[in-house]
Amino acid sequence: MPRPLSPEDLVTAPSLLSPAVRNYPWGSRTAIPALLGQQADGEPQAELWFGAHRAAPSLLPDRPGRPDLAAAITADPALELGEASLAAHGPELPFLLKLLAAERALSVQVHPTRRQAQNGHDREEAAGVPLDAPHRAFKDRNPKPELLCALEPFEALCGFREPARTAELLDALAVPELRRWSAVLRSRPAREALSRTLRAALCARERLVHTVSAALPRLTASPGPWSNAGAAYTTVAEDYPGDPGILAALLLNHVRLDAGEALYLGAGVPHAYLRGTGVEIMANSDNVLRCGLTDKHVDIAQLADIVDCVPMGPAIMRPTPTGRVGRARGRCSTAPEYPCAPLHEARDQSVGHRPPHSRPRARHHDGLTHVEPCRTACR
Repeated sequence: MPRPLSPEDLVTAPSLLSPAVRNYPWGSRTAIPALLGQQADGEPQAELWFGAHRAAPSLLPDRPGRPDLAAAITADPALELGEASLAAHGPELPFLLKLLAAERALSVQVHPTRRQAQNGHDREEAAGVPLDAPHRAFKDRNPKPELLCALEPFEALCGFREPARTAELLDALAVPELRRWSAVLRSRPAREALSRTLRAALCARERLVHTVSAALPRLTASPGPWSNAGAAYTTVAEDYPGDPGILAALLLNHVRLDAGEALYLGAGVPHAYLRGTGVEIMANSDNVLRCGLTDKHVDIAQLADIVDCVPMGPAIMRPTPTGRVGRARGRCSTAPEYPCAPLHEARDQSVGHRPPHSRPRARHHDGLTHVEPCRTACR
């Protein structure tokens, strides 16, 4: 029997984490079991959580009594986190790492800034809203900037498109009820136009949602600039028939990532992951305000305070081949909870090569989190 770990061991030796499985309905039934070399049980496995969030902390199976990581940090934060992290972020792990596998679209959602999270959490606590209440929006006091690195081809919607371009998309759908939206998008300042159109989308009647959904396959089939986006929106409409979030999704950029490419999402940026498997690192938070594509609570008034109605292109990071494996200059995330440095891949595939289907690795060193995606897409 192995001897118990001493405090000295904990300082120098990494600890095995047993992640928490999150069985959300949109999750893939096969991707995560295949990646882990396990037999699928037929249930959706949407996410694996590696971290210390109180909603689902990872276990430490090598430790006596198999404590969870949150409990271990509470017992001795300086030992588990180190003095630098403790001074910068307090007695909690500042980031949360997830393995995400989407078989259906996730909700269109936004995340708050730190101040918004703190104010919202304190307000709901003062009002006595239970943490597990369906209408609870702020589960903690942290922001939730995210960085997702695709392990296979991955589709998402991210950030508001330029209003004039979205007006062209709505015109291409040839739905008379959308003409007024197109006029607003073309005539009003961007922030006002997007805010008004988003509110109109989320308050739309189900009849309009079905009319637009019926028009989407025609957009997909027609030659032109909207066929790929039309296919993505059609998929969303099939996943959530009659949901007004379909109309909100039309305002967002369509994004396709190849394996190894990453997408960064800051506070207030509306987004929805549609299909694929990826490694996601974020601040240690579960604060989500939803805009649709969900049967969960949608608070339009509160959403309006959080969403940033500014058009912006998606923040996509692509790997750049170099002559060696190593850390590149600069950072691909400025989030203080997980400043990330990209690891560039060598042109010589024999250098640093890992076997096919090897798992992604994350390591923390010198205050930076390094995410190394596997070379082959997960099947």
